[in-house]
Amino acid sequence: MDVSGILEEHKGRFQPVQVERLIPVEHDLGCLASFDINMLDDAALRADAGVRETYLQGLSREGTQLLVNELFTLPTVVDEDSVYAALPKRSLVLPREKPVPKEKPMTRWEKFAKIKGIQKRKRGAMVFDEAQGEWRPRFGFKGVNNDGQQPWLLEVPQSADPYQDQYQVRREEKKERIEKNQRRHQRNAEESAGKDIGLTPHKMRKRDLQSALVLSKGSTASMGRFDAELKGEPRVKGLRKKRSPLVGAAGVEKSKSLEILGRVAKGDSSATVLNVRKAQRAINSSKRRDAAGGGAATGSKRKGSGKR
Repeated sequence: MDVSGILEEHKGRFQPVQVERLIPVEHDLGCLASFDINMLDDAALRADAGVRETYLQGLSREGTQLLVNELFTLPTVVDEDSVYAALPKRSLVLPREKPVPKEKPMTRWEKFAKIKGIQKRKRGAMVFDEAQGEWRPRFGFKGVNNDGQQPWLLEVPQSADPYQDQYQVRREEKKERIEKNQRRHQRNAEESAGKDIGLTPHKMRKRDLQSALVLSKGSTASMGRFDAELKGEPRVKGLRKKRSPLVGAAGVEKSKSLEILGRVAKGDSSATVLNVRKAQRAINSSKRRDAAGGGAATGSKRKGSGKR
């Protein structure tokens, strides 16, 4: 039985694996990229949509086939799940979108730790308490760090008030230490932020105060126009409405008049030639005033006639 025809028909269903190019295609297998600098067919690109789409799909298929052929030449790594290709190091260098970040200056604590040789170690949040035989949090409520801070007996100093609560004194001292550490942390953050933009902490605080002052000025009804000026207060640059002169050039005046006439003739309601609502309110208010004035006059006449 001759099966050559069946094999040829089956082979014709698939595209060829080998692709020929006039100029060899460059590959960067590290980032799975191919660079084809061969000339394109202008006639196929300028043809109708169907021919152009078929031509572009063929180019994409051939480029992908060349890349896959190169991948099969790489050494393989056998794993429990499958077989992988070991990609080489990438040779393509892409330009950065952002500049290289500058090295941040060290804070005071980082400088101190470097001098003393202190290394930061990550500690767990829970600690096993051998006395109670359970896991307890390192800090916070029912923490291990609070055991030594709540003794059952406190000695009252001789210079202190004998009726003063020493436990409350200890709590206030702890709160002061926490606030002091927070102020130091804020100062270190300001110093590092000021060094990034070339400002000292004093200038940073001054700039923050000036910006806060400007915001507070703009919160009044007059937008700070009638507020008293302070010594050394920065001048706020506001937007001024640009007004046209009362008497301008003849050509400008003529064009403005023609534009208004054109709007009126076209009946353009989007143009603010006449505010209909405002005119209607003015008419209604004038009618109410006239009615109120007429009623008052009539009432006065009746009152005068009654007296007679």
